Amino acid sequence: MTMDDIRTVDRSGMHALLRGFPTQVREAIVIGAAAGLPRRNSAIRSIVLTGLGGSAIGGDLLKSYLADELGVPMLVNRHYTLPRFVGRSTLVIVSSYSGNTEETIAAHAEAMKRHARVLCISSGGTTLRRARRSSTPFILIPGGLPPRAALGYSFFPLLISLSRMGFITSKDRAITETIRLLERNAATYADPSATDNRALQLAYLLKHRMGIIYSSTERFDAVAARWRGQMAENAKTLMFGHVIPEMNHNELVGWNVLKDQMRELQVIFLRDREDHRRVTMRMDFTRGIIANSTPRIAEAWSEGTSRLARIFSLVQLGDWVSFYLAILHNVDPTPVEVIDQLKEELARA
Repeated sequence: MTMDDIRTVDRSGMHALLRGFPTQVREAIVIGAAAGLPRRNSAIRSIVLTGLGGSAIGGDLLKSYLADELGVPMLVNRHYTLPRFVGRSTLVIVSSYSGNTEETIAAHAEAMKRHARVLCISSGGTTLRRARRSSTPFILIPGGLPPRAALGYSFFPLLISLSRMGFITSKDRAITETIRLLERNAATYADPSATDNRALQLAYLLKHRMGIIYSSTERFDAVAARWRGQMAENAKTLMFGHVIPEMNHNELVGWNVLKDQMRELQVIFLRDREDHRRVTMRMDFTRGIIANSTPRIAEAWSEGTSRLARIFSLVQLGDWVSFYLAILHNVDPTPVEVIDQLKEELARA
């Protein structure tokens, strides 16, 4: 594959967006440090981030990354309504990149009715107008990107904000390492001629095949979800997956009957050095069992020292895999016409 091949297919410029992701993270840190925030109150007993798609995955990653540190439960809500427990003691983070996501707008209104403490993050739209009308704290992020390509803006300002509000300790050192790692790997992943381009190698394995992604439950469940979403939106192909150990209690049995189909599946295990000791053993045993059904098994190991760097090393890898898979499938990775069509149908309804 050459850059000319990429330019022929990538007519909307996703390559440039992925290459510029480390810069986006740097900008997002500045935004988070300058944002006006609700005052931390000891009465807050829970955090709910409400959003959909690319606006919600940042919440998933926050929840997984901070699971061992947050002193209050955190939930990611993907619906028009909010859970019954949401009220005055809940911090509701309204995350809508466009500001016009109808489910998130409805949940935002409900949060206000229940007198929850609300923090909005968006590039504008109805979410910004409602926040200004009610004097709700608001984190304004740059617009004009596909929401899935704005993960830096959706994640890092909130990470900084939770630290500034006293929910977590400062992550400055981990953020610095993460940016350096992202910059180094972006240079490699952006070059299709690089012999150590792991993203392109994995994309070739997935070409014209159904992907199956497995990860640990702790910390990397959200990373696996990001991989599945990116394969769908960028490469226009399906990828399914599960988490371990839960997968060992049900899905593992399913690797049995559909022999012909299973031989064509490409399995990828996301691995991390901090995976639970028993989960590590389970992954090794599971790989051996699945090998009886398909020879197509690969692993992707996280990189870095801090947990934040390791999480985003695999997020970045998955983003680039989905990009190269789109090029191999000869589809422009940026447009999502079927989603636009669905939104138009709903608007008419």
